[in-house]
This record gives sequence, C-alpha cells and structure tokens, in this order.
Amino acid sequence: MKIQTAVFETSAPELDDCPEALMPEFAFIGRSNVGKSSFINMLTGKKDLAKVSATPGHTKLINFFIINRKWRLVDLPGYGYAKVQKEQRDFFHDVIANYIAYREGLTCVFVIIDGSITPQRIDLEFVHWLMQRSLPFALIFNKIDKEKPIKVQANIAAFEAEMAQWSNYKAKIFTASAKNGKGAGNIIDYINRQ
Repeated sequence: MKIQTAVFETSAPELDDCPEALMPEFAFIGRSNVGKSSFINMLTGKKDLAKVSATPGHTKLINFFIINRKWRLVDLPGYGYAKVQKEQRDFFHDVIANYIAYREGLTCVFVIIDGSITPQRIDLEFVHWLMQRSLPFALIFNKIDKEKPIKVQANIAAFEAEMAQWSNYKAKIFTASAKNGKGAGNIIDYINRQ
C-alpha cells in the first residue's frame, strides 16, 4: 500500500502541546545528520513535507503529519545536537524522552541509522535507552546506496551484536535509501499491519 495523502497537522514544543491521541502514531528519529527529513520526504512521496536543512539538528519541534487519514507520522528532533548550547540540547532530549515514554497512541519508534558506516555510540546509546524501557521500536538502516551491500550487512550485524549484549530482544530491521527510494514499501507495509 502506498501513502496517498500526507498532510502537516501541527508542531509541538512539548508533550503537553501535542494534539489529542486519536490515531496510531509512528515516530521517526535519528542522529542530527542522518538525513531524517529527506527520508521522511522519500517515504511519503512529498519532497517538501519535512523541511530539509543544510544545518544538522534543524528540527527542534515535534512535528505531526496525518497519513492516509488513518495514522500519524511524527518527526522528532534528532539526538546529538553538536551546534546548540548544552541547555538547549538537554531540553530537546527531555522533549524527546517525554514524548516517547509517555505518549498515548505511540505505536512504534523508527530509529534511522546510517547503514553505510560502522555503529555509532550515540545510536547505540539511544537504542539501549529504548530497550531499557521496553519501548516498541524498529531500526531503519538508511543510506544503503552509499556502500557495498556486504559492508552494509556487516555494519548491521555489528549493531545487532552490540544490542545482543543488553537483551535477547530482536528488533525489526529495515534497509532503505532516501536517495533512490529503496525500502519504503516494506516500511509502509509494516506500519499498515500494526
């Protein structure tokens, strides 16, 4: 199934400002420079839905989009803001943590990871945080067009090996490319089955 309609609903600076949880929500998050906005635009087929910035960490609000009038896609601020002050960084992290831990209607958190490079500590730490709290999540290894398939698979295997040290939980894993659209259908099908 394809995404037929994707409409911006609202932006919220904090959990209390989020719209009423009337439909399932699927949140997308990743490191500030992982290309999350480009990925969301590719997934929805709307090139300007999520704002793409030359400056990593541009998303500082929780952005809600209604998809096919059935579910919400939630664009969360990225973690690991290198170019904002520590006080701001802590605030954004609190906003992310509050939304993920307490939001009614949150069905799954999709963590977008750069599949073309070896596991990054900040990604592992975020996934570990999700696992410690038994929060529902799936991993999307993006940018698979930038590296040979054997290298991408090695990077994914290394990430899974790190996760296995914390838990026996097997996360759902997707591979994708915001550049050429690979993997979008599998992710949308997964969402529609939830």
